[in-house]
Amino acid sequence: MSRWRPPAEKSTALITAQGHARLKAELDELWRQRRPEVVKALAAAAAEGDRSENAEYTYRKKQLGEIDRRVRYLSKRLEALRVVDTTPSDPEAVFFGATVELENVDSGQTVVYRIVGPDETDAPAGWISIDSPLARALLKKRIDDEFTVELPSGLTRFAILDVSYEG
Repeated sequence: MSRWRPPAEKSTALITAQGHARLKAELDELWRQRRPEVVKALAAAAAEGDRSENAEYTYRKKQLGEIDRRVRYLSKRLEALRVVDTTPSDPEAVFFGATVELENVDSGQTVVYRIVGPDETDAPAGWISIDSPLARALLKKRIDDEFTVELPSGLTRFAILDVSYEG
């Protein structure tokens, strides 16, 4: 059995202004604070002598690799992302950046989701990726529209109660 895997689908290169600022802050924090601390600790561990049995040295090398990998990813990703900070011409319809209040038609339960880029999803906060099945089904729908979407729990019917956009 081979280890080959098909390439992952390209994620949408959209992000909100908040998400972009958060990713830039993470990159800045990694590059200016965490990395120099780890490099300093790595140098101290290397100065202790025999590196083959030095757990601190091995740990710091691994930690530095993880930081460098994340820095490389963030640097490339931030260049590719397009910041969407305008409200659409039709604020009654669902587009990227919308906060949508939905009612599950079958159970009567209401939920609120915000459609954001794949780099800023946060399930507990109700931020869903524009690439998710629910967000794809929501796009271009309006208040009072009903739609059915295939979720992991099965087919679910929703009605749109409210659509709003921040700032």
